[in-house]
Amino acid sequence: MKGIVSICCFFSLLVLALAEEEVEDVLSHILRDRSHIDETLRLASEENAAEHYHAAIQKLRKIYHSAIKPMEQAYKYNELRAHEISDGEITSKPMVLFLGPWSVGKSSMINYLLGLKDSPYQLYTGAEPTTSEFTVIMHGEKTRSIEGIVMAADSSRSFSPLEKFGQSFLEKLIGIEMPHKLLERVTFVDTPGIIENRKQQERGYPFNDVCQWFIDRADLIFVTFDPTKLDVGLELEMLFRQLKGRESQIRIILNKADNLATQDLMRVYGALFWSLAPLINVTEPPRVYVSSFWPFDYAPDTSRELFKREEISLLEDLNQVIENRMENKIAFIRQHAIRVRIHALLVDRYVQTFKDKMSYFSDPDLVFKEIVDDPDKFFIFKSILAKTNVSKFDLPNREAYQDFFGVNPIGSFKSLSTQCSYSGGCLLDKIEKAITSELPGLLSSINPGKAPPGLSSCEATGCGDKPKNRYRKN
Repeated sequence: MKGIVSICCFFSLLVLALAEEEVEDVLSHILRDRSHIDETLRLASEENAAEHYHAAIQKLRKIYHSAIKPMEQAYKYNELRAHEISDGEITSKPMVLFLGPWSVGKSSMINYLLGLKDSPYQLYTGAEPTTSEFTVIMHGEKTRSIEGIVMAADSSRSFSPLEKFGQSFLEKLIGIEMPHKLLERVTFVDTPGIIENRKQQERGYPFNDVCQWFIDRADLIFVTFDPTKLDVGLELEMLFRQLKGRESQIRIILNKADNLATQDLMRVYGALFWSLAPLINVTEPPRVYVSSFWPFDYAPDTSRELFKREEISLLEDLNQVIENRMENKIAFIRQHAIRVRIHALLVDRYVQTFKDKMSYFSDPDLVFKEIVDDPDKFFIFKSILAKTNVSKFDLPNREAYQDFFGVNPIGSFKSLSTQCSYSGGCLLDKIEKAITSELPGLLSSINPGKAPPGLSSCEATGCGDKPKNRYRKN
């Protein structure tokens, strides 16, 4: 009897083993081949220029700390723009941000790009709203998850400014580190899906403000839709308002396209543009990728070749951001330096005008209030445009300076002509040297074949009349 039982158990185990093999066989046919991802993103190739890249980053960091940050601090630029650049932001990898309605496949797309299917750290997906956290997927020596409060406390990362959104948000922030070739070059950020019937205050933290923080720092923004969620509500409309000015970074994804027949897909594609047209105010429409981004094979009898080509185009777009990461950082820091310089020139003009209008019997508060309330009367902004070749489109709005001087008394600022030292020179000279020669020179060093396109000319950077160094003979 025992022998019969043993034989039965043996055959049962054999059947189970064969069944498992058959399941694995079926899955291997169902799962999509991912070799084109590694090939398009060149993940197998060694990063020969890694040392050169790190050396360029250190030079960029040195230029920022020596030439730009002193001017920021002297004229409190961060209180005007509320965007402080940290070392973590300078050294950080390019950030790819995923936005869009709930359950359109944002998390599935990240799982697919990183090959996380059936791994312990794959992002949870489902037909219902699943992602309630901001999830940052980044490179690390070992696979582990990090609490938001730890990420914000680590000054070596670029996420420490997120503390200002409060403890409730930090509980909704999570980091995942893992050793992955793609994550050595880029960081992914998955966001909670937009739910139009949910009021913002129900989230417990300022969702739009947090989105804006990530939008301002993203190198590439994937706004994802699927054929069942094309309607535009108040929250999505607010999101596109926040994306204004970042149109070059936006890519629209129509996901799950293999769920539709070709004719239906054309109608959905047109309906998507119809919904988004009022929200995107640019002459050239953003690039739209139509495919199905998840680990499983395309549905039968669909436009397989079209979807494959669209996917490769998206990967090439992503690769372009990765390859241009150093150029983008230099351009970003240079643009920031130009804004800091314009701010310093404006504050200096306010200071000079205040000194000129003051007399022995004047009330300083009333005099300065008149200047701040009506700067055009005293040619504050026009004098900057006339003497420095600054573009009028780069000038901050006048109302911003009413708020700025509301918390920063005019007496707390020195004129630019006094911001000089015998050994260190003038702050204005240093920031202009960074804008016109040091940053373009750094750009040339990483692209030896390309000359910086006229970045050293005054017409391009807005040089012009400037305060003289009182410590030097002219």
